[in-house]
Amino acid sequence: MKIVDIGQWNRKEHFEFFSKMASPYLGFTTEVDCTKAYQTAKEQGYSFFAYYYHKSMVAVNTVDELKLRIIDGQVVLFDTVHAGSTIGRPDGTFGFSFTHFSKDFEVFNAELQKEIKEVHATSGLRLSNERLGKDHIRHTTIPWNSFSAILHPTDFNNGESVPKISFGKFNIREGKKYLPVSIEAHHGLADGIHLAKYLEEFQKQLDQ
Repeated sequence: MKIVDIGQWNRKEHFEFFSKMASPYLGFTTEVDCTKAYQTAKEQGYSFFAYYYHKSMVAVNTVDELKLRIIDGQVVLFDTVHAGSTIGRPDGTFGFSFTHFSKDFEVFNAELQKEIKEVHATSGLRLSNERLGKDHIRHTTIPWNSFSAILHPTDFNNGESVPKISFGKFNIREGKKYLPVSIEAHHGLADGIHLAKYLEEFQKQLDQ
């Protein structure tokens, strides 16, 4: 982790301009081709959610701008960010999970599956464990429907700086599967090109 010298930063004006806004987030919704990833996950016996969730985290950690956070008025670059996600329960509620990032899918998935079991065994949001610090990315999945847009709750706090990534139910067109993806980030820290870099790398990871 290192502190960014805002005075010497090439994003100084961008940061100062967008940080004055009550809602400084930039975002858009698109699709990625998940045909090969779905096939691989099923052939290997993996959860498709776990598989693409891990690929998303691999992609996130290749883009420095998605690892920037605002902490006590300073801009901090984390070496690695981890995975936070909503996990649904059979009773229709959800809880938050936290999974340490590892490039090794087996390591990541083992911790994720443990987290899923713990969410299912508890109630409430699971925020009291204080594990969801700023060194993570917020993920959520809408497995029941595809979407072309999504609206997140916001408290209009311009110091909020954790990006949000959402997935939907994949569509099938002409024999290929397309996964809806929404990504949002603080515009003082990241631009459209940085969100596009994440999506480009995410697609590469899905295609491996």
